[in-house]
Amino acid sequence: MIVIVDYGMGNLRSVQKALQRVGGEARVSDKAEDVARAERLVVPGVGAFGDAMAALQERGLVEPIKEFVSGGRPFLGICLGLQMLFEESEEVAEAPVDVAAMKGRPLPQGLGLLAGRVERFSRSVVEAGLKVPHMGWNAVEIVQEAPLFDGMPRQGVYFYFAHSYYAAPARKADVAAVTDYGGRFTSAVAAGNIMATQFHPEKSQEAGLRLLENFVTRT
Repeated sequence: MIVIVDYGMGNLRSVQKALQRVGGEARVSDKAEDVARAERLVVPGVGAFGDAMAALQERGLVEPIKEFVSGGRPFLGICLGLQMLFEESEEVAEAPVDVAAMKGRPLPQGLGLLAGRVERFSRSVVEAGLKVPHMGWNAVEIVQEAPLFDGMPRQGVYFYFAHSYYAAPARKADVAAVTDYGGRFTSAVAAGNIMATQFHPEKSQEAGLRLLENFVTRT
């Protein structure tokens, strides 16, 4: 059974339908006991980093997710579900942090399952004429062999994005794919049983379904 974690933030039904379409038995749940019993776990999400972490805490889901991952079972994060894997984020509520003003004060903390932080697209992206949020289709370049990308070309595969922040992993080995948006950023990570995408596979048509099928059958 694939459990899709419900913490009140995310288009859960579209993820569930996409997984079911590729043969996965998937259910949506906000219960710790379902997370503990899952064979595979999916954490999707849209919205603000700090709010999402608070919602996981309120539902008692932080430790069950960490225990699930430590048990070696396949984990997939989508969009905000990727960002929360990291140690901290520059995002507070729905507004970007003034990092200078925050100097000496702690940033919102994530799950800490991967080393690194979440950063906002730099001013240079806007100055280059690109919009933030980064929304729409963009190409992904696969830079690490990972089960999620089995059968896909290493370059020129397009997925759908919707985000203003991106993960900056501390370990190069955790980066599975990159995308260019006024500069290269990490668009997918893979570290053992942890897999996650900044883009939305459930909105990415054929390529997204192939990725989800790989998660269901090859992990």
